[in-house]
Amino acid sequence: MFLTNLRCTACGRPDEWRRLQNLCHVCHKPLFVEYDLGAAGKSLRRDGLATREKSLWRYRELLPLPPEIEPVSFGEGGTPLLRARGFGKQLGLTNLWIKDEGQNPTQSFKARGMAVAVSMAKYLGATKLAVPSAGNAGGALAAYAARAGLEAHIFMPSDTPKANIIECREVGAHVTLIDGLITDCGAEIARRKEKEGWFDVSTLKEPYRVEGKKTLGYEIAEQLGWSLPDAILYPTGGGTGLIGMWKAFAEMESLGWIGPERPRMFSVQASDCAPIVTAFEAGATTAEEFPNAHTRASGLRVPKAVGDFLMLKILRDSDGGVVAIEDEEMIKATRQVGAAEGLFVAPEGAACFVALRKLVAADKIGRDERVVIFNTGSGVKYLECYS
Repeated sequence: MFLTNLRCTACGRPDEWRRLQNLCHVCHKPLFVEYDLGAAGKSLRRDGLATREKSLWRYRELLPLPPEIEPVSFGEGGTPLLRARGFGKQLGLTNLWIKDEGQNPTQSFKARGMAVAVSMAKYLGATKLAVPSAGNAGGALAAYAARAGLEAHIFMPSDTPKANIIECREVGAHVTLIDGLITDCGAEIARRKEKEGWFDVSTLKEPYRVEGKKTLGYEIAEQLGWSLPDAILYPTGGGTGLIGMWKAFAEMESLGWIGPERPRMFSVQASDCAPIVTAFEAGATTAEEFPNAHTRASGLRVPKAVGDFLMLKILRDSDGGVVAIEDEEMIKATRQVGAAEGLFVAPEGAACFVALRKLVAADKIGRDERVVIFNTGSGVKYLECYS
């Protein structure tokens, strides 16, 4: 295997990967996995990927699990990059694409991160996993933990969409509903995890969910013939996918698979839960907890993200930006996207289509630029939004 160590994203301190790890012990910031990319590149060449399985495990040399260990997998990843001609035509765009993560197992992009995180947690000896979730992360953990033979303890806001709650319970997870937000759920896990023997797999509070999410970047490059789009619109709650893709782009450049060019990255949030938008517009390097956060797009209801400083740096380094969308706009856009493209997208994904319309109108995205929008999940999980 080509994993060498973990490293703190803030203080740069190296850390050991051979034991269960959460945040950096010194500054309590997220840890990243580092690889011997020179050696990995000799074993895995981009022109050899075509013969490999159509899942994120096709990039096995660039993932942390030892090669002799079978991953906990449902065949996640390998989702289609679809040409959005109908919606693109409405905006006068000639090169619009949708990365449809709703076609993953458990019907969301959370499957990517949990596949790698649960595989590594099991390998490193965890027996009980816990996560705070606004919905889809909980469903993914429940499924992958069950497949791995591990206990899953999921804490959800009491107003989480019913489909997510039912999904978690029906695949054997222990579900606790909290009157509050995902941050309150995380605080409850923090209070109890040591006594209960839980390993916390919260967003960016362990090193491996981001490794699963980074495969989004590898897939986009591969699907676009080893070039990157001009702009990427990503619905941002905890931001693991945004951060993971940026990590993937750096790795691919080191491997010689792509050049130094990068997409402009745009973070899309809900107007009533927009900590990254607020911080970006204020010129801040970290985000304050967003007060009285609420949105019907439950995946965007993250008032404080542990990776805020990483997201803000990526947005600025890429010359990208931020857009906040009202709930009613994204709910209305779901039907517009469905009618134009035949996809029942999640509200979070629909928010990106509204954001795109605003960015085009503001001349921040050109009509001939290649643009990728992420739909992070299936609208089927959010039926209460459309009743």
